[in-house]
Amino acid sequence: MPSRQRFTEKIARNATRGVRQYQLFDSVVPGFALVIYKSGTKAFNVSYRVNGRQRRYTIGQWPAWSVVAARERAKTIRREIELDCDPLGNREAERVVPRVSDLIERYIDEHLPKLAARNQADQISMLTKLVLPQWKNLLVREISPADVNKLLSNVAAGRHRPTKKLKRRSKPKSTPIRANRLGEILRKMFNLSVQWKMRPDNPAQGFHKRLENARERFLSLDEINRLSEALENSKDKRGADVIRLCLLTGSRLGEVRFARFEQFNLELLTWFKPATNTKQKRIHRLPISPEVADLVRRRQSVVSEDCPWLFPGDVSGQPVHEMRRYWQGILKQAEICDVRIHDLRHTFASLLVSGGASLEVIGRLLGHTQMSTTQRYAHLMESPLRESVNAVAGYVTAKPRRSTQQVVPPPPTSPIFSAPTLTANSPVPFSGPAKEAEYGGGWYSYQAPLRLQRPQ
Repeated sequence: MPSRQRFTEKIARNATRGVRQYQLFDSVVPGFALVIYKSGTKAFNVSYRVNGRQRRYTIGQWPAWSVVAARERAKTIRREIELDCDPLGNREAERVVPRVSDLIERYIDEHLPKLAARNQADQISMLTKLVLPQWKNLLVREISPADVNKLLSNVAAGRHRPTKKLKRRSKPKSTPIRANRLGEILRKMFNLSVQWKMRPDNPAQGFHKRLENARERFLSLDEINRLSEALENSKDKRGADVIRLCLLTGSRLGEVRFARFEQFNLELLTWFKPATNTKQKRIHRLPISPEVADLVRRRQSVVSEDCPWLFPGDVSGQPVHEMRRYWQGILKQAEICDVRIHDLRHTFASLLVSGGASLEVIGRLLGHTQMSTTQRYAHLMESPLRESVNAVAGYVTAKPRRSTQQVVPPPPTSPIFSAPTLTANSPVPFSGPAKEAEYGGGWYSYQAPLRLQRPQ
């Protein structure tokens, strides 16, 4: 058989395997060959040289690739070679191009350890449950702004959740806040991908941010009384004290859970929160009330001396962890609906506002580092401001002088009544409120030795 000939399907079919693998070259396309392996497998490839190095680009196996299709592919490869390209090198580079799964893995390994533990858990949950199922096998450079907006739109629309009682799929609940948080995560992750030379731009930059309606749930005074009564009657004194401390100090649940006895100065009435426990990662010194000091002393009497936690958990050496079930039971007992433990922090701020505290004081007590965070409570100050304005108006508005003459009401306009002659002891028509024992027949008997006036 000649070493070079025009390939046909018959030649490819009749080529038999030998003791060792060999190849037949096509006479039409330079370097285009059919390789016959010892196993009998046949494959098309293109041999070429680049930078003094011999390269062999495999097109595919016969008969999956026909002779005509393989020859056309070989011609395309030869054109790339003539343009000083390395087709095999480009293919190898494609194999090492990072995928979204690789980016997420590196983001979790290198960036998330810098964040708080709870923040890490939230981001890992969203990336693995919302992003990976959609983009796992896509290349990082293939993600476009349209892909980001589509993913965030699906997240904002929510998903069907099966109800436990009805055992059927309920209507999806929109989650715009979750979509915004995921968009911020993607923006940060793709910013890092640009630094890591995985792609030239950030497709999540400028993503469409959904409107967020800030939750403004505050307990009323009646609800606070019912909550206090339910806590007083609770058998779980540890859980009751956790809720009390949240309400009395406006602290976050995580700060209360990780509170230690050594952080409280009961003489100076101060709670020293370390930076590791606060959301803002800064030390927060919080003045406490005598009621909080009594709570800490009460906890000291029931907690063993070798335990540092103010609220030790069920696991030895760990603080209390689960509070959701206890909180739901307390709400049911107090007949309060739609309240989270974090809403106790908002209630604390609302009580400060009603007490006349300024936004600066409220921000310091809550541990806010930016005044813009405290501005969410500014609208609660409208009532005291309105009262102040009304007080000024009361001073400025001119009041009529009192007359020293006898006040005589006008006669009735109805023809049924005749205008009576009024004296100091005459009854006066009265339409305002009066005591039942002194009021009768539409008249009010009023004794006035000097003048007549309507009773106040």
